[in-house]
Amino acid sequence: MAFITTDDGTTIFYKDHGSGQPVLFSHGWPLSADAWDAQMVFMGQHGFRVIAHDRRGHGRSDQAWDGNHMDRYADDLASLIDQLDLRDIILVGHSTGGGEITHYVGRHGTDRVAKMVLVGAVPPLMAKTDANPEGLPIDVFDGIRKGTFDDRSQFYRDLSLPFYGYNRDGATISEGVRESFWLQGMMGGLKGQLDCIHEFSEVDYTTGLRRIDVPTLFIHGDDDQIVPIGAAALKAHPLVPGSELKIYQGGAHGLTATEQDRFNADLLAFATADIRQAVAA
Repeated sequence: MAFITTDDGTTIFYKDHGSGQPVLFSHGWPLSADAWDAQMVFMGQHGFRVIAHDRRGHGRSDQAWDGNHMDRYADDLASLIDQLDLRDIILVGHSTGGGEITHYVGRHGTDRVAKMVLVGAVPPLMAKTDANPEGLPIDVFDGIRKGTFDDRSQFYRDLSLPFYGYNRDGATISEGVRESFWLQGMMGGLKGQLDCIHEFSEVDYTTGLRRIDVPTLFIHGDDDQIVPIGAAALKAHPLVPGSELKIYQGGAHGLTATEQDRFNADLLAFATADIRQAVAA
């Protein structure tokens, strides 16, 4: 069990395996580093050092009462990077994790970053506003708050169906994947998970996106029921010059699990691609 301690005294759990160029994974809500296990093994077997942490309030990290906001999440990530002295990093973020790595760049720059991969990611802004009519109404996120507060155990069980597209006709349902989603969610603390809903829904990540100056890959399913592609990757991709967008036809939000082999192959191909070619693309 490995931990770092941040400057506000919060302990953050992380996994760190292998050697080579570091690939640092940031998970979605309400999950933990365990959501990346298959990718960590796969990339580790292909010669990369793989690291993933539990966001504060999630998984095995401290269930802090304060600091459950994106500025602090990004600074926690910076603390992990600094304390492990990681350089030439490939940052990979899913959903809220995509917001986290984008906000990290917005606050700390790309001096230590080589490439970025945003998967089903929340940037630039999920909530509907006058300036963001493609977003989801705030009532949607209020419903998530209520479901999480009233009975998060049942809410997480129910949420796993659209998360992985298991509510679609003809879907092959893995009860194991659903149970893993529930278990990871229940490992975290209620206060931190409630606070995090605001961070993935109402924080505008446009400034961070505009600061990205490294090769970047967006991957998004066009049947993502949690983070609809129209308000996310289709708007974020043009804000990052030279970035690439891969759309998974019929892909769900949890495509790292439902299309694991395809995603792993795409991640490896991007990680090993010549950086100069990626920038010119």
